[in-house]
Amino acid sequence: MDDLYLLMIVALAILAIADLVVGVSNDAVNFLNSAIGSKAVSFKTIMIVSGIGIACGAVFSSGMMEVARKGIFNPGMFMFSDIMIIFMAVMITDILLLDFFNSIGMPTSTTVSIVFELLGAAVAVALIKIGAEGGNFANVTNYINTTKATQIIFGILLSVLIAFSIGAIVQYLSRLLLSFNYEKKSAWYGAIFGGIALSSITYFILMKGIGGTNYATESFDIIGHITIKDFLEKFVYQIIAINLIFWSGISYVLTNFFKINIYKIIIIVGTFALALAFAGNDLVNFIGVPIAGWQSYNAWVGSGVPATEFAMGVLGEKVATPTLLLFIAGMIMVLTLWFSSKAKAVVKTSIDLSSQGDTKERFEPNYTSRILVRGSILFSKYLSILIPNSIQVKIDKQFEKPVIDLVQGKKLELPSFDLVRAAVNLMVSGVLISIATSYKLPLSTTYVTFMVAMGSSLADRAWGSESAVYRVAGVLNVIGGWFFTAFMAFIASGVVAYLIFLGGSTMIAILLLIAVVILVRNSINHIKKSKETKAEDSLNRTESKSVKGVIEESADNISKVLKRVSKINENTINGLINQDLPTLKKAKNTIGKLEAEIEDLQNNIFYFIKNLDETSVSASTFYINVIGDLQDIAQSVGFISKVSHKHIHNNHKGLKENQAKELKEIDEKLTVLFGKIRTIFDSRSFNKIASLIEEKQELLTIVSAYAKKQVERTRTTESSPKNTTLYFSILLETEDLIKATMNLLELYATRKK
Repeated sequence: MDDLYLLMIVALAILAIADLVVGVSNDAVNFLNSAIGSKAVSFKTIMIVSGIGIACGAVFSSGMMEVARKGIFNPGMFMFSDIMIIFMAVMITDILLLDFFNSIGMPTSTTVSIVFELLGAAVAVALIKIGAEGGNFANVTNYINTTKATQIIFGILLSVLIAFSIGAIVQYLSRLLLSFNYEKKSAWYGAIFGGIALSSITYFILMKGIGGTNYATESFDIIGHITIKDFLEKFVYQIIAINLIFWSGISYVLTNFFKINIYKIIIIVGTFALALAFAGNDLVNFIGVPIAGWQSYNAWVGSGVPATEFAMGVLGEKVATPTLLLFIAGMIMVLTLWFSSKAKAVVKTSIDLSSQGDTKERFEPNYTSRILVRGSILFSKYLSILIPNSIQVKIDKQFEKPVIDLVQGKKLELPSFDLVRAAVNLMVSGVLISIATSYKLPLSTTYVTFMVAMGSSLADRAWGSESAVYRVAGVLNVIGGWFFTAFMAFIASGVVAYLIFLGGSTMIAILLLIAVVILVRNSINHIKKSKETKAEDSLNRTESKSVKGVIEESADNISKVLKRVSKINENTINGLINQDLPTLKKAKNTIGKLEAEIEDLQNNIFYFIKNLDETSVSASTFYINVIGDLQDIAQSVGFISKVSHKHIHNNHKGLKENQAKELKEIDEKLTVLFGKIRTIFDSRSFNKIASLIEEKQELLTIVSAYAKKQVERTRTTESSPKNTTLYFSILLETEDLIKATMNLLELYATRKK
């Protein structure tokens, strides 16, 4: 039995490493989004600053490990065997849950996940113990720290609302003071803003970065023989006032005499502060449980008492965590931050939702987002009636974005938001977290940083009429995911704990194997998805200003589309003939991605036209027609793949031999035709297009002939209505596919004359 628990400790150690990786991948959004989104400094600098912050915070995080030992449940009510079940259940659930959110690129709270996993597993084990002893299930409250759990829940609700509101208010006032032309303002503007921001961030470092560590309990003569934590809480206003004067002076000197951009300094310091606080306080979310398990094991081994009889009151005592373990954990976090592609995906979600410019909207509007946006518009109209026009004009002037003339293609490299908003995000996040820390209020740093970013985006008018419903829907999806995290963490951890209780070591082995399989599968899928995003056949936005350039760049897209369409159509016909459902499903999903890429090209038409030379305006009509024909081609192949998949998915009769032969012949001729067209467009031999156009009627004649044959079969031998409908649908859509392809050729033939 001793060996079993030793193996469980080893398993917990391995799970801790895995949890560090998936946890940092998700929580990186807390401190990276402002710096990356504003492009204040290079990505390498951002990562170095964040890495130093994480390393420092990890070493100072020992004091926070108490949460895993006694913050959620009462350890004295559980035996060592019970505690090990709880800890194993928590770690297995946590890794899978966080990896799920990382895979879909959604930020969630590692704090909430670990708290509700501990709560769920502890409740499950408590109920098992109560049931075995024949007790009253209402006594479960004796096992659980209900006060702490209640505080966490209310902390979630309050932090979401308060962070969003304060972020919006501060950003609005900051923009009124500084406008978008903040660099042209007098030096004292930057000095005041820098003083306030750096004072807030400094106090945040003191309260959240240092105040939560073991060192905060040290007392010194210089501060009146009181602890650092008590000193920080007792002299709040004095510390803030001194910081404000000091940093305002420093900001003025840097801005006025050294011509240093104070906003970049704020962003660098703020990024360091949030990274420091993240590691110092959230490290417990990843290694707190394994360390508590290791300390429990050490206490039990030396007792000589059976595992089922050794009460875990020892976890209620304060025990220091070895600095070496904290250092190793910090290094793993830093390496993950540098190399995790999933971390970048999670950060991208936050940046896209707060972007000042147009981005490819990831979320679809829903009923709630439309209602909220419509209500906000109406409220804004009524509010404008109350504000005099002269004041409205002045306000609108402060929110006017400067027009920047860029070299061709550089518009995509603009930051998602400016330095003022990035500084506000970091400053407000730091202040709110500091205040909550000083009042010992539980909250999630993820919730605060994300909602501050969303609030500042709204106030900064980043959510315009073109994007508001998408952005609001995205925020609602993220918030919904947070509550889903709490619910699933509680339920899943409880279920896993119960399974471990039933199956013992065998069940632990099975669950660990399942966890490994899921993690590996998700990792493989993520790699595949990343490769698809960078695929050589992906379509590119046309950025040329001249007609000739548009023709050249569109030719590349046409070749890529026809290559993919040819493959999709071939897979669809083969899958239909062989009644191969997986192949048909893959073809349907693939055409969906192609349609999305073509839609993205269409959404870029506005910017394409705005970017044209005055002498090349005629290129817009040509480009619009090209996109329209590509859409028609994709829609035709998409319809064929969807009806074919639906037919086989519903277990209808397969194609008859002659039908299969006819469709195969048409597909082969189409493949040859598409190959010839691609050769012409790849080599830019547009003078050969005329010969291909002549083949149009030949193909259409074949399709028409097979349609007539099917009519005859239907009148005489055909007995399946579904089969007949499918066959005619494919022929008609193939006809449209051929016509749309020929329209493209005629478009180029006309243009090149």
